[in-house]
Amino acid sequence: MKTLPVLIALALLAAIPSSFARSNTEAEDFLKKSVSEVVSIAKSSPNSTALADSLRPLLLKSISFDAMTRRAIGPGWRQFTAAQQKEAVQLFSTLIIRNYSGKFTAGELPEISYKAATSPAPERVEISTSTTYKGSKYNVIYRLEEIDGWHITDVVIEGVSMVANYRTQFDAEFKLGGVDAVLGALRQSVSAP
Repeated sequence: MKTLPVLIALALLAAIPSSFARSNTEAEDFLKKSVSEVVSIAKSSPNSTALADSLRPLLLKSISFDAMTRRAIGPGWRQFTAAQQKEAVQLFSTLIIRNYSGKFTAGELPEISYKAATSPAPERVEISTSTTYKGSKYNVIYRLEEIDGWHITDVVIEGVSMVANYRTQFDAEFKLGGVDAVLGALRQSVSAP
């Protein structure tokens, strides 16, 4: 009788690594496909404005801007109404897409080498890459989560988390003027050339 619970526990423990490995492989495949599509679009875009317009549908599919925005705003997020949250996500996604596409130069494409994915927690994967662009090398970590499929939830470039970087800015705005100050800063950033 004691053997059955032990066998069940061992079977469950044996299944955990394989499900993590399967999840890691799925996340790696998702990221590689998404990055490949971005590079393909970047190849044919004449400028950063056209690139931003072309990338928007792909990035909205690949990145969880809901999770990113919520985490970037931090605890103050709970004070946003549903309409304010929706506006914040729209503004933040526009800002990120524009900033991201603005980093590309027509005709110059990055060389990316992927390292093995790691799972810091169930349904979360981190994939480190070494990216060479315009002669400079960058260490970039993509953080992905399984939210109705795999989605990117943060990007860490040279040790700096994009979400944490924006959170510092949004925390300062929130302390100065609450929700209105954060939305005002987002609107101003999006409307700036």
